[in-house]
Amino acid sequence: MENQIKVIQDFVPNAAIPLLSRYLNYWQVNLVIAKKRITKHGDFRMLSHGGHQISVNNSANPYRFLITVVHEIAHLVAFKDFGYSIKPHGKEWKNSYQKLMIPFLKPEIFPEDLLRLLANHFKNPKASTDTDLKLVIELDKFDPETEKSYIFELELGTVFEIHKGRRFVLGSKRKKRYECEEISTRRKYLFSPHAQVKAIEKNG
Repeated sequence: MENQIKVIQDFVPNAAIPLLSRYLNYWQVNLVIAKKRITKHGDFRMLSHGGHQISVNNSANPYRFLITVVHEIAHLVAFKDFGYSIKPHGKEWKNSYQKLMIPFLKPEIFPEDLLRLLANHFKNPKASTDTDLKLVIELDKFDPETEKSYIFELELGTVFEIHKGRRFVLGSKRKKRYECEEISTRRKYLFSPHAQVKAIEKNG
């Protein structure tokens, strides 16, 4: 257990360490801290020798890190309990995720406003917390400050930049997402309302 505490003690709320350490040790989780990835907060994978590995983005947000670790442990538990033919985010995973996460939903671990949103989210957890706009915005408050804005805050026609200097023009909302055109390729892409981007200028 001591080794697991050393791995997580700088990444999660202190009050969460004892229970999370028990989870990691009980299921013999091979936890890897990964460089931040744009498309995901973490992942679970089976290894060729029959073992498994969970990787979680190196994050300064202790609440996001904790939620992500438990999300990925739930994959491991669901596969062990129900077999590897189940859907990755099906009912078996949801049930496992709820059971694992509910013991953490207490004011000693999460701030009040975030706790309220999490309690509602875990009534029927989705494949990603990123689909819950209110929860995303509340979680983002605990990230380091940036100059970025949410897509939904920008005016139509705004030029914005994402990683590696790619620039887009903000278009109209299509159902739940915004259709944007990449300037260099003229290709259309859909962005979530809560995607964080760097606004450059108003186009035209």
